[in-house]
Amino acid sequence: MSAQHRTASIARTPVQQAALLVGVLGFIPGITTDYDTLKFAEHDSEAKLLGLFQVSVLHNIVHLLFGIAGVAMARAPLTARNFLIGGGVIYLALWLYGLFIDHDSSANFVPLNTADNWLHFALGVAMIALGILLTRRPRAGAGR
Repeated sequence: MSAQHRTASIARTPVQQAALLVGVLGFIPGITTDYDTLKFAEHDSEAKLLGLFQVSVLHNIVHLLFGIAGVAMARAPLTARNFLIGGGVIYLALWLYGLFIDHDSSANFVPLNTADNWLHFALGVAMIALGILLTRRPRAGAGR
C-alpha cells in the first residue's frame, strides 16, 4: 500500500471528524463526586459528574453506547451526518423530557437534573448544526 493510498484512506471529511470527536468524548471519564451514592437507575442517585451533572449507572451506559455509535458512524460522511443529526434529535428529546418530568419522581429514572437538561439542549443544537453545516454544499454562483 502506497503512502498516498494510506493518506487517502485516513482523510476524513469535516462531518466525519465532528462525529468522531463527539463519539470519542463519550469515552472520556470525568471526575465523579459522591460516587458512594451512585445508583443503577434512580432519581435519588446523588453522584455527579464534575460535581454538576447527576449520573447513574444507566446514564453512564447510555453515554458509552452513544460514544460507540459516534465512533462507528464516523467512518463515512453519510453515517457521520446521520449520527450528528439523529443524535442531536435524541438529545433534544432528552432535554424536553427533563424539562417536563418531576426530578424527584420515579419518572426521573435516568436521572436528570437542571445541568443535564441544559447540557442536552446545547449538545442537541450543536450536533444538528454540525450535521447540517458540515455537509452543506456550496450554492452555484456563490462567491461571484
